[in-house]
Amino acid sequence: MVTVRPVVNSKDLKAFIMLPFRLYRDDPNWVAPLIGEQKKFFNPRKNPYYLHSEVMLFLAHKDGKVVGRISAQTNTQHNKEHKDNIGFFGFFECEDDQQVANALFDAALEWNRYRGRTAMRGPLNFSVNQECGLLVDGFDCPPMVMMRHDKRYYQKLFENYPGMQKTMDLYAYLAERKEMPERVERAANLIQKRTKVDIRSLSRDKKQLRKDIETVFKIYTKAWESNWGEVPMTDAEFDHLVNELLPIADPDLVFIAEVEGQPAGFSLALPNYNEVLKVMHGRVNPVTIIKALLAKRRISSARVLTMGVIKEFQGRGIDTLFYYHQYKNGLPKGLFRGEFSWVLENNTMMIRVAEMLGATIYKTYRLYDRAIPENC
Repeated sequence: MVTVRPVVNSKDLKAFIMLPFRLYRDDPNWVAPLIGEQKKFFNPRKNPYYLHSEVMLFLAHKDGKVVGRISAQTNTQHNKEHKDNIGFFGFFECEDDQQVANALFDAALEWNRYRGRTAMRGPLNFSVNQECGLLVDGFDCPPMVMMRHDKRYYQKLFENYPGMQKTMDLYAYLAERKEMPERVERAANLIQKRTKVDIRSLSRDKKQLRKDIETVFKIYTKAWESNWGEVPMTDAEFDHLVNELLPIADPDLVFIAEVEGQPAGFSLALPNYNEVLKVMHGRVNPVTIIKALLAKRRISSARVLTMGVIKEFQGRGIDTLFYYHQYKNGLPKGLFRGEFSWVLENNTMMIRVAEMLGATIYKTYRLYDRAIPENC
């Protein structure tokens, strides 16, 4: 018998957090999250997502042990932005057992159905602003910062669940370069001569940094509006994300574009701190701290996490200028592997840009939808 029960106490939450450590213990490409950070993430008093949406975590038990987990969540920001009535699920982990997977999906579906939702989408942890999509291709190397890694058999568990349908693929492109691509440098020089675009890095001055962060938030909100699946962050969520990313961000890899003094776009690349987390195995202690400090010096990859250009400034080559400056500032730091993710499968413009940079798809993530009948 499989039973699925909600997480109701600290013991349950510990089991929820620790399940992946057992499932992936023999997988060399899994990167363990820090256990302490996971506890904070699922704490309603510390995660601003809980201020606007509901969350329920579930554990599946079979033969006296925990064999699966899933989250079910609403997202009022998404439904308000897209005029939808859908619910969401995420944090799926499961043994290779269709019965267990079905029971977990049933629990998330019923939870969302009770709240009047007409469909559920996932996996999202908890939204598109965090880890999202199921890895369906590209299992042979570790994920980069803020990206998922999954078991190969999860795709089968998802697609064997009645009514579960693919809704969108998200691509991760990889480029390996130890020198500036001539094509990018040539294009950037032409664009710089023909336009009045100024590109600057994030300020290191604390007072100006706060202003730069406010500018980035305004650009992000405006540049991404109406994009498929886009969910605007609340002020509290943005501040929370900034506080999480600032300790690992490199100001030399964050850029703001201005046209005649007006904010026009921004680009954020992060050093791939999964190279550091890989040696910590989820724990913070004197030994792992020493390992982390050594690993930090050897980071060789970065992820372009997000890039946005406000509509009226699109078509001026600002994105190419961003890539030029990322190479210019990143290569001297030893960052020769770059991931551009994620890119919607129907975003032909970004796909062309990635291909121009010589990048190729090396990981594919998939989002699924499941309709929720009124009576099921």
